[in-house]
Amino acid sequence: MNDNQKLAQQERLDKQFAFALEIDKEKRIGRQTYCSDGDTLENDAEHAWHAALMAILLSEYANEPVDVFKVVKMLLIHDIVEIDAGDTYAYDDAGIATQAEREQKAAERIYNLLPDDQAQELMALWQEFEALATPEAKYAKVMDNLQPAMLNAATNGRAWKEHEVKLSKILKRNENTEAGAAVLWQYGLKHFVEPHVAQGNIQNDVPNKPQ
Repeated sequence: MNDNQKLAQQERLDKQFAFALEIDKEKRIGRQTYCSDGDTLENDAEHAWHAALMAILLSEYANEPVDVFKVVKMLLIHDIVEIDAGDTYAYDDAGIATQAEREQKAAERIYNLLPDDQAQELMALWQEFEALATPEAKYAKVMDNLQPAMLNAATNGRAWKEHEVKLSKILKRNENTEAGAAVLWQYGLKHFVEPHVAQGNIQNDVPNKPQ
């Protein structure tokens, strides 16, 4: 390796470690979902890890064959933008109105800490996830949605009650979930959502039972 190659390698490593250090901040971005203990709010890094592992375990139920490694990468990087943009609660209409703009700006700064080839790869993965245009993106979105629903159900609907969440908003948020894994959506609806509608933890503003 000549001096120019050594310098190029050093510059590449500097950028990669700068990014690795920057994303440590994701551990400090709090979410509105409680961990299964019912007392501790999870952070973005915990959510990403949990969703990625669920994606591995449940991949047999995806509607279409998926590249599981690609799905895992999507889930591990999809919320990195919240280091700058902050967490946008799923049922916060005001926050959702500005979410895309905030997250695009954050993506451009954070992913571009990396060498160009890796910056482009991660940006493309994030954009693919947001667009829901591929089987992998659709399946990754299933995990992103069902992981918090599972925890909300396991904690007696605490977050749903605290935020006075309505059934119509849950159904709206999950309008694409069935497109990624119909079996998992039906399971989540039956085991996570409907019992908490019956218990009053989710406000039922939908006249007929969701299908």
